[in-house]
Amino acid sequence: GGGGASLGIAWALGRAPDVAINHDATAIAMHEANHPSTDHVMEDVWKADLGSLTGGKPVGLLWASPDCKHFSRAKGGKPVEKRIRSLAWIVCRWGAQVRPRMIALENVREFADWGPLVPRLRCDQCGWKGTEGQAVLMRIRRKCPGWVGRLRNLGYKVEWRNLDAADYGAPTHRKRLFLVARCDGQPIQWPEPTHGKWRKHYRTAAECIDWSIECPSIFDRKRPLA
Repeated sequence: GGGGASLGIAWALGRAPDVAINHDATAIAMHEANHPSTDHVMEDVWKADLGSLTGGKPVGLLWASPDCKHFSRAKGGKPVEKRIRSLAWIVCRWGAQVRPRMIALENVREFADWGPLVPRLRCDQCGWKGTEGQAVLMRIRRKCPGWVGRLRNLGYKVEWRNLDAADYGAPTHRKRLFLVARCDGQPIQWPEPTHGKWRKHYRTAAECIDWSIECPSIFDRKRPLA
């Protein structure tokens, strides 16, 4: 995408990320425009050799934002693509390959709740009836994403939380799951909210709008809103 996470990393560390990997040319071009000092690699993450791309140097941070549209509540209970759902497993592969001192993963909150894709005609748990060859999505209320155990087996301490961007000064309620894993013996530290109850008031979208610019009102539409 545009590289918002990369901007946050740059603010925190005082330097841009070294390497960015994505299979999509448009995504790479957009990220490169915003982060020109980063080495950009247009490659399927499953084919990318992170050891070579980092030149064998120690990796301090691996940030992963797997495709989230198939986990979002907006997707509903429809079957989803197994290939996209499996993207999070690349974190475990790279964790074993280059052993970053810290791994951070961000996704929608539903990411933690979805179970495996099982090819069969009927799902006993949700009652969904599929056709031959389709994958059935089974929703399982898990205590953590299924691959957390793999990270722990690699020697990582793992924690995750649901955070709301509005609690940290963003003018939007954007709730996301954040997972942090560390193998360097240092504690995992979460930021304290700066806005909300008993703190600064939430910022509003109104402060981001230039009200001096005239534009049609939604209430004056030729066709009424649904």
